Amino acid sequence: MKKNILSGLMIATLVISCSKSTSKTETVENPDGTVTSTTTVSESEIGVDTAKINEVKEKTQSRIDEAGDKIDNVAEDAKSKIDATADKTKENLQKAGQDIKTGANKVGKDVKDAAAKGAGKVEEGAKKLKDDLSK
Repeated sequence: MKKNILSGLMIATLVISCSKSTSKTETVENPDGTVTSTTTVSESEIGVDTAKINEVKEKTQSRIDEAGDKIDNVAEDAKSKIDATADKTKENLQKAGQDIKTGANKVGKDVKDAAAKGAGKVEEGAKKLKDDLSK
């Protein structure tokens, strides 16, 4: 990127430094006897071969295009990697959700079994207490 910017600056400097300007002063005597001076400034074309400038311009443009293509390729690669990572993360989260659901169901069954056993023991204890009290 720096090379492209520097190339552009070099071309601009070359164009500016190679331009010429000429000035011409004309003096005209008016009919009333006064003299009027007129200064004309004109710029002439660049004194450099325009074919070289066009060649440098084309090279610079091709380098800019190549850099743009590289940036596009890197962006596309990054996007595909991000998409793949997102898909993998989604799968992992779904698996974790299923594991949590399975674990919660197992814990629920264990709690029910424990509650049933506890209730059975309470009933047995109550029957023993009732028998003991009736004696």
